[in-house]
Amino acid sequence: WFMERIKINDLKKVNPKKSLGQHFLKDPLLAKQIVEALTLPFSSKQVLEVGPGMGVLTDFLFQKEAYQTKIIDIDRESIHYLEEKYPDHKKDIYYGDFLQLNPEELFKGEFCVIGNFPFNISTQILFKVLDFRSSIPEVVGMFQKEVAERIAGTPGGREYGILSVFMQTWYDVKLIMQLKEDDFHPPPKVKSAVLHFIRKENFKLACNETAFRRVVKTAFSQRRKTLRNALSSLVSKEASEKLPFQTLRAETLSWEKFVELTLAVEKLKS
Repeated sequence: WFMERIKINDLKKVNPKKSLGQHFLKDPLLAKQIVEALTLPFSSKQVLEVGPGMGVLTDFLFQKEAYQTKIIDIDRESIHYLEEKYPDHKKDIYYGDFLQLNPEELFKGEFCVIGNFPFNISTQILFKVLDFRSSIPEVVGMFQKEVAERIAGTPGGREYGILSVFMQTWYDVKLIMQLKEDDFHPPPKVKSAVLHFIRKENFKLACNETAFRRVVKTAFSQRRKTLRNALSSLVSKEASEKLPFQTLRAETLSWEKFVELTLAVEKLKS
């Protein structure tokens, strides 16, 4: 009863803001499991937590002396609270927007990303990770369950889409934990899930990346059409007859097949 009372009182210190998509994780045991999911398999022990809120993950990150942890939040109230909570770590607490940040300014070398990501920007955070993937070997993040299932989706599944292809091209993706609505304050209207991403160190894209992104986005923009029709804006009707997988739909192709498709599109355009 005493611990529960402390927990409830703590939650009053930062007001969760709907505009920022904030839902604070309540259970320290769950928080510890999420932090323990970080493997940090590379030489760097640098970690960036995005959206720490009231520091439920931060508690366990700062306890790990081997980690060089920095945290960033766009909520001033949260930053003031965290500076008071962790007076010895003020130099590691940053006020700002992760989406506008060049994270390489905070770290020398590789760093991992972790966070109870605000639902309203969770996919944008992943696109940011992709932009800096040469510096980010690992990510552990909280997502809306439906979004998590899309990111980890497999070819042929209803959830499979653009973000599935992009993330799985450069990262191995695994859904490691599911959480209930009442695990958070305030409770979201949806269930949540934690994803674990490990970068594919030995993978190099065999086609032009800009062309690859364009083909994937174009193919999924009309996902109910066959690829021959969906890619009509990229190649002529005559050329589209020579495309591999032309009678299939975008959702059936793995990222490897999208690489093959991109190479074919580029060859037919030249």
